[in-house]
Amino acid sequence: MLGVVMKVAEHINPSAVRKETLRRMVSPRLDAIRSDVQKNYMAYLIVLPVMVWLILFCYKPIYGVVIAFQEYRPRLGIERSEWIGIENFVRFFKDAYFIRTLRNTFVISFLTIIFSFPVPIILALLLNEVKNAIFKRTVQTVTYLPHFVAMVISCALVTQFCQTNGAVNDVIAFFGGERKNYLASNDTFYPVYILSSIWKECGWSSIIYLAALSGIDQEQYEAAKLDGATRLQQIWHITLPGILPTITMLLVLKTGQVMSVGYEKILLLYQPVTYEVADVISTYTYRKGLMELNGFSYSTAIGLFNSVVNITMLLLSNKLSKKLGQSGLF
Repeated sequence: MLGVVMKVAEHINPSAVRKETLRRMVSPRLDAIRSDVQKNYMAYLIVLPVMVWLILFCYKPIYGVVIAFQEYRPRLGIERSEWIGIENFVRFFKDAYFIRTLRNTFVISFLTIIFSFPVPIILALLLNEVKNAIFKRTVQTVTYLPHFVAMVISCALVTQFCQTNGAVNDVIAFFGGERKNYLASNDTFYPVYILSSIWKECGWSSIIYLAALSGIDQEQYEAAKLDGATRLQQIWHITLPGILPTITMLLVLKTGQVMSVGYEKILLLYQPVTYEVADVISTYTYRKGLMELNGFSYSTAIGLFNSVVNITMLLLSNKLSKKLGQSGLF
């Protein structure tokens, strides 16, 4: 009967019926949201500062991406600057340094993933096997500390150690080796960069794996011992499968940041003589955007290209992870 009445009313006043239908659909949802806010208002208050920060510093600046398609002039502003379309992107793709910066970015990122990513996992597995609580806490403290050292200070230490008269060369010379400045050589820049990254972050990155290890059911280990499994077999068949979802998720996130090689560290370590292997897209963007006059539009276009490639890599790695039967990020 109600359906017949609604159909008759729709012929008489269709706009009113659509409004009434929309109100009936939306009203219960609004009531549910209002009830949830009233019930959990303290949680919403805690989240509010984070949401304000995200809106102001993460979402609002997205509007500035428009200048990648303009010949931006600060005195004119975004609204009055000349629109030039994809000219800045074409200029970057034709730039003599495009191939070099793209190659260096991928090489440094993938070398970091290959050599740095497994180290926290191995450290967490080793710490998980340590039974002496004092020794375990000492190792954790020593490996965590470099993370809290400012990047400028840690890079200054690496620079001092790798100079011709630095501590690294003193050790090498003691064993009969030849002294050299390892940060001024194209052949040794990558090893120094990767080893310093491992030294600074491996302990801190192992925390999440230790947390994942604590969630593994200990009865599985007891059953494995009864079946005669060795420690290595327990690690291979119980521990690693237990933390595999965590490893997969972090690897997907790492792959999604493949183009975001930290410009701060490279900027502090590289020199003009190592630009051939050390200059990446982020440092090139820095030089073009801040050290050259009127380079805002060009550097924004480079940054936008960088972000698009990162998102593409994230989606591809997430899809590949799901196809291989592992849990994806989303």
